Amino acid sequence: MAKGFALCLTLLCVLAPGGQPNKPTAFASQVAELSEPEGTFDTDNLISNERSYLHVVPALRNGGVRGGAYLGVGPDQNFSYIAQIRPAIAFIVDIRRDNLLLQLLFKALFAEAPTRMHYLMLLFGRAPPAAADGWKTASIERLAAYVSGSPPASDADARRARLDAALARTGVPLSRTDVSTIHRFHDRFIAAGLSLKFESHGRGPRSYYPTYGELLLEGDRDGHHWNYLAAEDDYQFVRGLEQRDLVVPVVGNLSGPSALAKIGGLLERRGEKLSAFYTSNVEFYLFGDGTFARYVENLRHLPHARNSVIIRSMFDGYAFSAGPGYYSESFTQPVDDLLEGLRLGSIRGYRDLAR
Repeated sequence: MAKGFALCLTLLCVLAPGGQPNKPTAFASQVAELSEPEGTFDTDNLISNERSYLHVVPALRNGGVRGGAYLGVGPDQNFSYIAQIRPAIAFIVDIRRDNLLLQLLFKALFAEAPTRMHYLMLLFGRAPPAAADGWKTASIERLAAYVSGSPPASDADARRARLDAALARTGVPLSRTDVSTIHRFHDRFIAAGLSLKFESHGRGPRSYYPTYGELLLEGDRDGHHWNYLAAEDDYQFVRGLEQRDLVVPVVGNLSGPSALAKIGGLLERRGEKLSAFYTSNVEFYLFGDGTFARYVENLRHLPHARNSVIIRSMFDGYAFSAGPGYYSESFTQPVDDLLEGLRLGSIRGYRDLAR
């Protein structure tokens, strides 16, 4: 058996456009080295269901949360935090391999989209306007209006070929099933447009879940837009990290045996400290399955600074002051405060994190 064919069978490679296995890359090696075996969760998480997600941005800015290393879970909500924190490196850690596949779709989109207008057009399968570069200073409201008023473009095959080629360039081994999953995710963005909502398996989206368009137009409590697509400079920062392979998707459990520990070791070698760790409401599930203590031990081994923070969201029953129309509350907590509260015994359950 030829060596290259055996390697392809072993890794379940995705084929490059010329029919040859894509070449291994340092990025692909890092993804594999940091990742754990996947787990399960009952959502697709193509987009966030946290309408309050930008309420934390003033706290991040006022607290000097800047640079360093960013960690987060889930979909493109992370990019808005990355755009404001401007880290040197970012890791998107999620228990679901599907989230890694979604992040690879985003990476391919960034590779092929020189501006945020081009990115939105590729994401939703719309034709860009004439002189799209002239939209660099357009408001996020104007961009959203263009997307919502445009039908799907007729170049679906050419668009898919471009994105498949960008996926192959990442070097990450993908099976045919993986590629089909990525295509399915992208098709859902195209079919739903800005009306796309977060979904859980086996039940439809809740009426109060925000659409992609609502998340795009969200702001902080004073109405300031902080989404990474609201300003061209923010988009270009995130795109630059992606192009330099500094947004690393990792399959891992926050309480797992190796992913966070390996990221901590990598940060030590780079001389970087954690700036922010977006955990969404994962801590709720960690308390529920009795693995919160293991997560905390993993957290202790991440090098961090005095102003390093956890960004978390809480939902009905735990959210208290997000305001009318909000069913989530997003807030920050210094990592040291969390660790000290646990040491003193003032944090015994999930509800204590809301104090």
